[in-house]
Amino acid sequence: MLLKKRISLGYFLNLIKWDALAIVCYATVMGLFDHLPVLKSIDIPLGHAALVGTLVSLLLAFRTAQSYERWWEARIIWGAIVNDSRTLIRQLLEFIPNDPQKAGIIKSFAIRQSAWCFALTHSLRRTEPSQKLKDYCTEHHLQSENLPNLLLTKHAEELAQVSDQYQLNANKQIQIDATLQRLTDSMGRCERIKNTVFPWSYSLLIHFLIYVFMTILPFGLERNNKVLEVFIVTVVPLLFIAIERTAILMQDPFENTPTDTPMTTLSETIERNLAEMAGMGTISKPPAPETYYVM
Repeated sequence: MLLKKRISLGYFLNLIKWDALAIVCYATVMGLFDHLPVLKSIDIPLGHAALVGTLVSLLLAFRTAQSYERWWEARIIWGAIVNDSRTLIRQLLEFIPNDPQKAGIIKSFAIRQSAWCFALTHSLRRTEPSQKLKDYCTEHHLQSENLPNLLLTKHAEELAQVSDQYQLNANKQIQIDATLQRLTDSMGRCERIKNTVFPWSYSLLIHFLIYVFMTILPFGLERNNKVLEVFIVTVVPLLFIAIERTAILMQDPFENTPTDTPMTTLSETIERNLAEMAGMGTISKPPAPETYYVM
C-alpha cells in the first residue's frame, strides 16, 4: 500500500514507459503526415476528435470506478479479518471457564489464527510461505493445496473438542462458530477478487480509441506549427494512458505490488494483538519501512 510520503514518481513512469514511447512515436508520425502535401487537403473537424475523446473519457471513468471498487473492497475485507481475529480470541477468553488448560487452548487458537492470516496472504499473492509458517505447518503436520481453509477446519475441530470438554452453552458455541464463518466468508471474497480477471477486451477497446483519437486529431488542428501540433497530439493521449494505468494498478489488489493491500503489515498487527490477548508476551513491532509503501 502506498504511503502518504515518498511516493515514487519513477515507479509510475516506469510502468507507462513503453506505452508512452509508442504514443510519442505514433503521434510524431501522424503530426508530420498531416503536413505532407498529399494529406494537406484532408480536413477532419475538431468536433470529431472531441467526440472520440469524450468516448475514451467515459470508458476511463467507468474503468477507474470499477477498479477502485475492487481495491476498496479488498481493504474492507481485510479490515473485517482484523476485527474477527480479535473477536475470536476475545470470545474464547470470555466463554471458556477458568482452569489450567485454558491458557494453552487460547494460545493454540491465537497462533493458528495468526498463521491463517499469513497463509492467506501468501495464497493470494501466490508467493512462497515464510520460514515461520513452514515451521508451523511441519510441527503440526499440515499439508494442503488450500492451507488457509485447512487452518479454519482445524479451528472448527478444536472448537468442537473445547465445546465437549467444557459443555459450552449452545449460544456461546454458535457465536464462536459465526466468527469462524465470517472468516471463511472473508477468505472466499478475497479469492473471488483474486480469481476474477478484469476483461482484457476493455483495455483493448480503450487503447484502440486512443489511437483513433491520435489519428484524427492532427487533421483538426491548425497546420502552422508542427512542434505544437505534435506536442498536443502526444500529451492528451498520454494523460489517457496514465489514467488507464492507474486503474490497472488498482484492479488487482493482491499482486504483491506497491499498490497492494498491505496484508503482511495487517497480519503482523493481528499477530501482535492476539499474542498480547493470549498472554504470550509482547511481539516487537517491525521497523518502519524505508520505502514509499508497505506490504
